[in-house]
Amino acid sequence: MQRIVILISGRGSNMEAIAGRCAEQGWPAQVAAVIANRPDAGGLGWAAARGIATAVVDHKAYTSREAFDAELARTIDSFEPQLVVLAGFMRVLGAAFVRHYEGRLLNIHPSLLPAFPGLHTHRRALQAGCKAVGATVHFVTPELDHGPIVMQSVVPVLPGDDEDALSARVLKTEHVIYPLAVRWFVEGKLKLEGALVRQLDGASQVLL
Repeated sequence: MQRIVILISGRGSNMEAIAGRCAEQGWPAQVAAVIANRPDAGGLGWAAARGIATAVVDHKAYTSREAFDAELARTIDSFEPQLVVLAGFMRVLGAAFVRHYEGRLLNIHPSLLPAFPGLHTHRRALQAGCKAVGATVHFVTPELDHGPIVMQSVVPVLPGDDEDALSARVLKTEHVIYPLAVRWFVEGKLKLEGALVRQLDGASQVLL
């Protein structure tokens, strides 16, 4: 049984999608814990109500990123996970932390990486005149919002779209592709080949 730890900063809608799909579909895995860097993160209550262990490592309590990263890693490792999932976790993690979880740390970003890393992705896509946007599940590397791509969704930009409308449509696809990518990992269906990720069943790694 694979153990998953999910990191959140807010409501944790992707966390809900992953934990819900794991239970409903009977993955060979369990969400062992949900950890937040904010005591008021809404997703903590959702997880606790479903019997999932929760913890808080408040970044404001630490004077350096290194000290925060060290305590976060200690807390994560206490749950002995095979996979760590970033689900709206709004802290930049240091290179040593990322290397500690190399090959077992996943993130989702609301753009078609490598386009628009960082914040305000939908605003920047609209300003650039993009005709399609999407989301990307990837293995985390020390470079922010980069790393081997597991799966992407593609969402058309419609006439009259604003940042909120586009964000909402992309988020719906995140709730599809992120649980699927996590399931592939825990079922041993992903293979890292350098900078590339291969799905061993030959399933499509694009949601159109």
